[in-house]
Amino acid sequence: MSIRIQDIIRAIDSRFTGIRPDMEIDNVSIDSRSLQNNAGTLFFALTGQNHDGHRYINKLIEDGVVNFVVNAIPIHTENKANFFVVDNTLTALQQFGAYYRRLFHFPVIAITGSSGKTIVKEWLNYLLSPDYNIIRSPKSYNSQVGVPLSVIGINGKHNLGIFEAGISTIGEMEKLEPIINPDTGILTNIGTAHDEGFESRAQKIKEKLKLFKNVKLLILQKNTEVEALLDPAVKTLTWSFDAEADVHITSAPSGSTTRLNISYKSDFEITIPFTDAASIEN
Repeated sequence: MSIRIQDIIRAIDSRFTGIRPDMEIDNVSIDSRSLQNNAGTLFFALTGQNHDGHRYINKLIEDGVVNFVVNAIPIHTENKANFFVVDNTLTALQQFGAYYRRLFHFPVIAITGSSGKTIVKEWLNYLLSPDYNIIRSPKSYNSQVGVPLSVIGINGKHNLGIFEAGISTIGEMEKLEPIINPDTGILTNIGTAHDEGFESRAQKIKEKLKLFKNVKLLILQKNTEVEALLDPAVKTLTWSFDAEADVHITSAPSGSTTRLNISYKSDFEITIPFTDAASIEN
């Protein structure tokens, strides 16, 4: 990563004041304790109920950090560093993530659903890594903060991205979609997780589907409830154990494994080392 100050100013719609406007940044941080914080770090001073990144800026300046994205410049620091002043530092982090994503042009897979996001992501990484240099969400980095941090990890060696996105209420997915900007989507399932953040199940489905509004292909289990809420312009590949779908699957447990018979254009069979329903579905 090598991003010019002027490009950052525009990307996050900020007001700049500082001592070194000719610098470039080479990494991003939200953690004042990170050992990677240095002169090339762009530190986002995120705020929340129990934390405020602005409190650590003085110490970070002493440690050599120069560039800060802030809601307000802390007292006695104005002439000691570069400051990008914004209305909301989380929004700025998301804007920077979307800007950084646009610098790269390789296929990206996005995964959402009520459960199974992380395991599907890890299985895809395992299956595809022999053929691709993959950037993927670390652990379960699928939140409003985790998604931009995941995308900011892209470098010039990567040629495939796999990112997961999770939401807990309305208005969140539309912020994550431009950051991931996926070509292919995977919807794992729609369960009861985070129901309290939505007025209805239909509202939750609609919000999750916003991640896929620009994909070239969406892969999902055959589900008339979901498909009724899906933009008909989105191309889909559906699968099912019992309904008519593009891909039809039958399963047969055998000891500690399960044999899957799959019909898609032609018939073939695979064996997976799982017998529980959730793993078979994933």
